[in-house]
Formats: sequence, structure tokens, C-alpha cells
Amino acid sequence: MKAMILAAGRGERMRPLTDTVPKPLLEVGGKALIVHHVQRLVAAGITDLVVNHAHLGAMVEQALGDGHRFGARITYSPERPAALGTGGGVLNALPLMGDEPFIVVNGDIWTDYPFGRVQGVPDALAHLVLVENPSHNPAGDFSLSSGRAGTSQEPRFTFSGIGVYWPELFADCGPGAFPLGPLLRAAAARGDVTAELYRGRWFDVGTPLRLMAADRLARGLD
Repeated sequence: MKAMILAAGRGERMRPLTDTVPKPLLEVGGKALIVHHVQRLVAAGITDLVVNHAHLGAMVEQALGDGHRFGARITYSPERPAALGTGGGVLNALPLMGDEPFIVVNGDIWTDYPFGRVQGVPDALAHLVLVENPSHNPAGDFSLSSGRAGTSQEPRFTFSGIGVYWPELFADCGPGAFPLGPLLRAAAARGDVTAELYRGRWFDVGTPLRLMAADRLARGLD
């Protein structure tokens, strides 16, 4: 199974930090966010990786190289002249992903999720890892019932930014920039999305304050 790490976002809420450093290269626990992902994926036996990039993308390639030092094989999917969003970025990289289901991980989260848990083929177009709702997303994104994600039930949980997708999920999508969320919600409403609830450590590192909180946790200070 291959995996894709989404690393093309501008990180507007992280400015001025992201004016000179792409968000996935910000450090938590003395290590870049994206390096945490690469190492955890490799530890789970997932070594064929695709990384998209746009803003300061050359820095991402310089930091990771071809992946050899991590025990991985990294291919890049540059987005020019601007980032294509989470959905458009995956669609743009599909020629690199093959015909089988693949993992996608947001580059701006920090988690101890064991990626080996999602190596099975989902009985749907997508499989999502959900987490308890953080304070910045109290309403959640998806419900969870009998292993299926839904959009209309309660309680609702937050999409972690970790999912497994069949290429067919993107069959009706056209090129260009678009978010992944609406595509997943439409598929969930049709019953085409499975899900699980993860109760381990997870941070959406979307603001400087949350970056500091994740860093303290990673260093064992909280």
C-alpha cells in the first residue's frame, strides 16, 4: 500500500512562521511534522510515499530527499502555479498512486496513530480515522455507526486527516483546486465510507498556540 502526505498548504493561520518555512516542516518534539509521518509510516511497513507541495516546496524536497535515509521511497507531486487544495492535490497525484487503495495523511497534524491499522482494503470507497472533537471543532464532521461514517446522526466526531481512499472516489472530479471534505461527505451520505474512532494522541497543528501545545506534549512536558 502507498501513502500520500499532503504538504502543499500555505498555512495562513501559522503566519509569520510559515512565511519562511512550509507548515509541514515546523517542528514538534524537535522533529518536523512531516518527518514524524514518514517515520511512523515506514515503521508500519509503508515505504512507498508521495508528497505534494506548493508553497516553499523546494524546502520540503530538500528536507526529505528521496526518502532513503528514512527507509522510504519518496516521490513528489508539485502543484504549480498554486496549491490545489486537499482534494485537487490528491487527484493531481493519482497517476503516482496506482490502482489500489492508498493512505492519505494531512501534513499539519501530529499523532501517534499506528498506521498499520489501516492497511486493509476498505469495504467502501473510503475509510476515515475519526477523533474526539477538539475545542476548535466542537460540532464534529461525521457520525459513526456500525463502522460506517454518516453525516446526519449524532454524536459526530472530527475527521483526523487520516484516510484510505480508492482511486474511484475521485472518478467524477475534474482537474483544478477543490477541498476533500465535500467529496467525503457526499460519499458518506451514500453509505460509501467506513470509519473508526481513534482515542490516542492527535493534534491539528493549525495555529501557533496548537503547535506549542503539541510540542509540549511530544516533549513530555504536559
